[in-house]
Amino acid sequence: MKPMVERYTTYSAFFDFYLSEHSLPATRAVHYLGSTCGIVALILTLSTGWTGWIVVGLIAGYGCAWIGHFFIEHNRPATFKYPLWSFAGDYHMYFLWLTGGLSKRRQLAEDHLKPAP
Repeated sequence: MKPMVERYTTYSAFFDFYLSEHSLPATRAVHYLGSTCGIVALILTLSTGWTGWIVVGLIAGYGCAWIGHFFIEHNRPATFKYPLWSFAGDYHMYFLWLTGGLSKRRQLAEDHLKPAP
């Protein structure tokens, strides 16, 4: 686990850290499950008009993600310090996974986080 710096000033730098905090495939898998639940809840909200689905989606999404952090990755979710960037980072990682670009982006993040020689 990489230490979180005091404050990230760019989303790009934060996203490098975010990816490093999701190093285990099982952690990412439960995030994808939660993200999918969030998308389904949004679709249900739009199709039924019942806004309670939003709450269901948030509980399922964050619940899955936090299970991944606390019980699989054993780290603290970045949501607590960076709620909006973490939300964006989750769907950014999800999109990269769906489109096959996650491995390349994770390697780039790893390179950025390496200590200077």
